[in-house]
Amino acid sequence: MTKPYIIALEEHYWDAEVATHFKAPPDASIPAIHERLMDLGALRLKDMDEAGVDFQVLSHGAPATQRVDDAATGVGLARRANDRLAEAVKAHPDRFAAFAILPTADPAAAADELERAVTKLGFKGAMMHGIAHGKFLDDVSFWPIYERAQKLDVPIYLHPAVPHPAVVEAYYKDYLKDFPGLLTAAWGFTVETATLGIRMVLSGVFDKYPGLKIVLGHLGESLPFSLWRIDMALARSFNKRTPFRDTFREHFWITTSGNFSTPALICCVLEMGADRIMFSIDYPFVPNLPGPKWFETVPLGPEDRVKILSGNAKRLLKL
Repeated sequence: MTKPYIIALEEHYWDAEVATHFKAPPDASIPAIHERLMDLGALRLKDMDEAGVDFQVLSHGAPATQRVDDAATGVGLARRANDRLAEAVKAHPDRFAAFAILPTADPAAAADELERAVTKLGFKGAMMHGIAHGKFLDDVSFWPIYERAQKLDVPIYLHPAVPHPAVVEAYYKDYLKDFPGLLTAAWGFTVETATLGIRMVLSGVFDKYPGLKIVLGHLGESLPFSLWRIDMALARSFNKRTPFRDTFREHFWITTSGNFSTPALICCVLEMGADRIMFSIDYPFVPNLPGPKWFETVPLGPEDRVKILSGNAKRLLKL
């Protein structure tokens, strides 16, 4: 059988300058992970080749510039980081593309940087992380970014970051000594980013910008599993009317990053359709090899397999 072409599009790196502006999470301090975060060359390509990953869309790991509250600092920082990332893509254009980081402390400047990254550097969209400057990313102050993304016809990838300190205090602190991963990929990331996804739908941003495209990782942060129930509960008479489920399925794409569960994927295919799902790994926080190996076992037909492994990403990102 011919090997399928594999595109992975939640694959992280760190820019050395950007990384000085936030505290590294525990998993990023693991030497093997940290080494790979800082590498955009031989080591990364070796890991891709060994796993059969043909192409990565590179994105800066959380929290990137969402933790830079000074607008003047953030604008220059994002611009320099995007320029450096563009050079890495230019060195291996047959293996890499990129999502921009944005200086969200100044949303108008962030919109301009998104346009520069797409039109001048050839980037495929942008990634934004968690709460920014004390606000969820559905806040109307960030809408200039979404307006520009619609104009450019590129997606915004909404990626997790550590929950708000008040949430950490109320929900997680009792268990973090023994289970620090609860705060991040085990649960905190999912709750925080699923909440953001719900807020995006309820905010009206998709009414304002009907061409806006959003990507969520980790099989949609559990939202496909809950769409029917959310939609049913919000349809009760005491709520403002909203076609929640339809809006989500029209404007969101999801990826398999860091969630290699066959039952969860099948749920997503049934709820979202195979056209809305894209293969991803979450490298280097998740190693490359298990992802393609897992997908070989997923009970899908050949057309849907091609769509998820590469076809949908090619269409959405114009690769």
